[in-house]
Amino acid sequence: MINMNDIMETITMIQEENLDIRTITMGISLLDCCDGDIDRSCQKVYDKIYRCAKDLVKTGEDIEKKYGIPIVNKRISVTPIAMLCGASGGDPVKYAKTLDRAAKDVGVNFIGGYSALVQKGFSPGDKDLIESIPRALAETDYVCSSVNVGSTKTGINMDAVKLMGGVVREAAELTKDHQCIGAAKLVVFCNAPEDNPFMAGAFHGPGEPDCVINVGVSGPGVVRSALSKMPEDADLTQIADKIKKTAFKITRVGQLVGTEASQRLGVPFGIIDLSLAPTPAIGDSVAHILEEIGLEQCGAHGTTAALAMLNDAVKKGGVMASSNVGGLSGAFIPVSEDAGMISAARNKTLSIEKLEAMTAVCSVGLDMIIIPGDTPSEVISAIIADEAAIGMVNSKTTAVRVIPAVGLGEGEELDFGGLLGNGPVMKLNTKSPAKMIDRGGRIPAPLQSLKN
Repeated sequence: MINMNDIMETITMIQEENLDIRTITMGISLLDCCDGDIDRSCQKVYDKIYRCAKDLVKTGEDIEKKYGIPIVNKRISVTPIAMLCGASGGDPVKYAKTLDRAAKDVGVNFIGGYSALVQKGFSPGDKDLIESIPRALAETDYVCSSVNVGSTKTGINMDAVKLMGGVVREAAELTKDHQCIGAAKLVVFCNAPEDNPFMAGAFHGPGEPDCVINVGVSGPGVVRSALSKMPEDADLTQIADKIKKTAFKITRVGQLVGTEASQRLGVPFGIIDLSLAPTPAIGDSVAHILEEIGLEQCGAHGTTAALAMLNDAVKKGGVMASSNVGGLSGAFIPVSEDAGMISAARNKTLSIEKLEAMTAVCSVGLDMIIIPGDTPSEVISAIIADEAAIGMVNSKTTAVRVIPAVGLGEGEELDFGGLLGNGPVMKLNTKSPAKMIDRGGRIPAPLQSLKN
């Protein structure tokens, strides 16, 4: 039985509350593109991506027209390219340029997977790829990169953490004439999921099918609107219940789009990532949800508790709506991409220390945070280590995407445009962690890793 109230409610969500499908991402395995000759391997990579994804954008557009649901991005994720580098040798940037060309030719917004998984050490090809990341991001337009440096099972590879501090700095420096955008396309993970459809951290894990469709749903504006209609005296149990029911409805929309895209493209439907992914648009902010719950401004005391409740309620509602929930799923807190976060950072209500506390209870980590351009690489490494430790000990995904604003200091601003938004340079603790970072080695896995 078609319920007209449900239909009208969904239309309102789309037209007035910024509900959208943030991305449909096609994951493509490139393991069969390995070759001892890097040029032959690159050609195989291009041919497979084009063959699998040539109809992806048109399919997304057709589904948009059929249901009236905006699908903001169409993207591709591929097998971590470091796995191919180990077989082929040569300059890894050739792979990056191949990915970029394929992305342009099929018309997607981004392609992720210029990645390495080094949580327990470096395999052949890993270091070559990691050291090439700044150049690869500077010489391409659509390529995104990620490196997994730790996990609950393995501990934290501190040699990789040290290396990534310098890589993040260099990525910003090589793109300083373009708002340091290179660092905005680079994520450092702990416990990276293999099926994440969101950039810049998407890659197609080695345990995934040959080709799959993953969907990322977003709806901070819908959740905020639902909470704004509740009585002023509603308690937090009632608030959590309303968030859960709203997340259920949002996830149902993603299930519909994912199922349709899978059938049209003839590839398996993988997962729905039901994350609340904000944008710089007014009314599409996770920070504003927290303020609707009752905070004067995001970053005030109580923010971590409110975010924990929001994240948990979103997941509970989502898993009731779909058996395919995966990826990151929960609430994102990218500073430059969230109008409420930007405002709180400008007012200095929100500090990087408070953001770090918030990452213990949300879906990702320190995301899209602009830091002073003269930040030493060892400080960036230490930020990565802190965040990886939170993920490792709490058996959750955490990540770091910080952008050193080359030539700028605290309070000045970068503007990336589009979904990446803009924001102020945030203050960092300047005391040096260099001695600890230089020690290298591996922080051992925690006791909770012994689950067998």
